[in-house]
Amino acid sequence: MAESEVADLDLTIDDLVPKSPERLAEEKKESGNHLYKFKNYKGALAMYDEAIKLCPENAAYYGNRSACYMMLGMYKKALEDAQKSVALDSTFTKGYIRMAKCCIALGDISGGEQAVRRASELGGADCATSERRALESLRRLHEDAQKAMDSGDYRRVVFCMDRCLDYSPSSSKAKLTKAECLAMLGRCQEAQEIANDCLRFDDFDTEAIYVRGLCLYFEDKDEHAFKHFQQVLRLAPDHKRAMDVYKKAKLLKQKKEEGNEAFKMGRWQQALTLYNEALTIDKNNKTVNAKLYFNKATVCSKLNQTKDAVDACTAALALDENYVKALLRRAKCYTELGEYEEAVKDYERLYKIDKSKENKQLLHEAKIALKKFKRKDYYKILGVDKSASEDDIKKAYRKRALVHHPDRHAGAPDNERREQERRFKEVGEAYGVLSDPKKRARYDHGQDLDDDGSGMADIDPNVVFQTFFNRGGGQHFDFHSGGGGGFPGSAFSFQFG
Repeated sequence: MAESEVADLDLTIDDLVPKSPERLAEEKKESGNHLYKFKNYKGALAMYDEAIKLCPENAAYYGNRSACYMMLGMYKKALEDAQKSVALDSTFTKGYIRMAKCCIALGDISGGEQAVRRASELGGADCATSERRALESLRRLHEDAQKAMDSGDYRRVVFCMDRCLDYSPSSSKAKLTKAECLAMLGRCQEAQEIANDCLRFDDFDTEAIYVRGLCLYFEDKDEHAFKHFQQVLRLAPDHKRAMDVYKKAKLLKQKKEEGNEAFKMGRWQQALTLYNEALTIDKNNKTVNAKLYFNKATVCSKLNQTKDAVDACTAALALDENYVKALLRRAKCYTELGEYEEAVKDYERLYKIDKSKENKQLLHEAKIALKKFKRKDYYKILGVDKSASEDDIKKAYRKRALVHHPDRHAGAPDNERREQERRFKEVGEAYGVLSDPKKRARYDHGQDLDDDGSGMADIDPNVVFQTFFNRGGGQHFDFHSGGGGGFPGSAFSFQFG
């Protein structure tokens, strides 16, 4: 082709000469760098792929693709490329720095420290300082977490792992350590989600399978939990934590079932012993232990150990605050013990959880019992049974009123005189209510006597006294000293006609 024809086509001689793979690769790299600059990481990745295909022995190309993978959060692939870059060029400082970054993101502290040391040897003491600080922080966090794990401070471990994940967002170890501790804290749903996410990347991740088994165990799903622990031990026979929990789970299930069988057979004391033994096996299994405490409370009730039954229910509710059966059992026990205020509190909690008609009625009855408990016991004040007849009530009032009448104690010390006045008033109140069929009926049913406007305010004990004795048929009171048959030193003498 003539040069004039080339000019007409706006081409140069270079355009007509075939480009070498190295030149084409360099152009692909430059295109990738341009796309990377504008944060088009997927586009840049495609360009770097092509450059590497053209020149598979160029360390810089692997380094660039490593950086691109990091921006896409693909740290394992990024680490592979960084390792390949330094394998091709052992003096490639950027490659070691990228290795350190990838190791930090993946939670590989040892690998990160090795990469930082090599980068420092090549680039000087000031090279990779940010990576060095990050690794130091990670090591401290992991050490702190291990101490917390050893002492059973699972909340602290979760805190440490969250801080680690700020540095190492792709660390499956940090994620699953956090998940294990969440399970220990009873937050099984969160733990399950983390384990499931890890298993999406690796179906045979033994730590993730272990965490799932742990969650199933804590949710009282024994058979499913056993299968997970068995799978872990097939994949990793020396997995100590899986073996320990598996043994505990089997023993706990055995003791619980033995206790249930003893209960069914009516062997209450044996059942109580077995439930107590089961409660010592694994303090971390809150769901099962809550049920065991409730079963213990049921046995204690059978043995008439009501206070112990309350304590067992309280322990169950400490593990599961919405445990309906434990609330109901404790409320009944409180009623039996005469602790009506506590019973009402439990029935109120129960009704908030389950607003059924039955629970509403139980709450209503508990409130009535509390009112009865708080109010004065008029039958006791008069010294009669609740089945006392009208005549019994009159006789009792006559006796008590004369004993406590203030005039009889006019010469007594002030404190004794006030006490007798109080008792006289109570006797009058008691008679005023129990002698009136309507008031007595309302009182017996726990209803407020003030509801119908005929409450205690309208009962004057002196009026009751005068009315009672004036209609008593010839009874006369003249409490003056020296009167025949009167109380010594009193203001009245009295005689019966």
